[in-house]
Amino acid sequence: MSDSGVSPLLDDQISRFPEAEMPLDLPAIVGRNLRRLRTRRGHSLERLAKHSGVSRAMLGQIETGKSVPTIGLLWKVASALNVPFSNLLQVEGPRGSVVLRRADGKLLTSSQGQFTSRALFPFEGSRDVEFYELRIAPLHREAAEAHAPGTRENLIVVRGMVEITAGSDKPLTLAEGDAILFEADVPHVYKNLVATEAVLYLVMTYADATS
Repeated sequence: MSDSGVSPLLDDQISRFPEAEMPLDLPAIVGRNLRRLRTRRGHSLERLAKHSGVSRAMLGQIETGKSVPTIGLLWKVASALNVPFSNLLQVEGPRGSVVLRRADGKLLTSSQGQFTSRALFPFEGSRDVEFYELRIAPLHREAAEAHAPGTRENLIVVRGMVEITAGSDKPLTLAEGDAILFEADVPHVYKNLVATEAVLYLVMTYADATS
């Protein structure tokens, strides 16, 4: 069982962050943001550990830049702090139009690369809406823990056929062009039903999120 609480996520990793976009290395960025968000909310390491299910020792290692957390662990910490996932990864950047080249995309992977999530927005600054491209390997099933209260996911399938299960709701099948909006503050599952890669676009909306 991994830090995310879901066994398929043992090999979650942040696989690529373009060096040109980062004034600091990734552990330092995550550590700085975690400490800022934790102290702003008046949490001690012990209290945040209790709320997130992540050990105090691990939180301390993250804050000091000694450890790069998994995707699942970051989701647990973000949910406990009630902030968007990207707030833990943000760096300061210029205002105005931003072009996100595919080759420079921030790619998050899990389950030995069978599930990938590419951020289609810059991590600079805080936001309460995020946009992702998801890719699911043939016949792969990916389980996700509940996000922060009030979080909603709006998905559209652009290639393949997938099954979405949110909480105790019955599984729903989506074909190409089908979309779904569901409450993501419950455990949910994405399952590719076909023997080819599925591609989806996801808009994640947070409720009352603050930086």
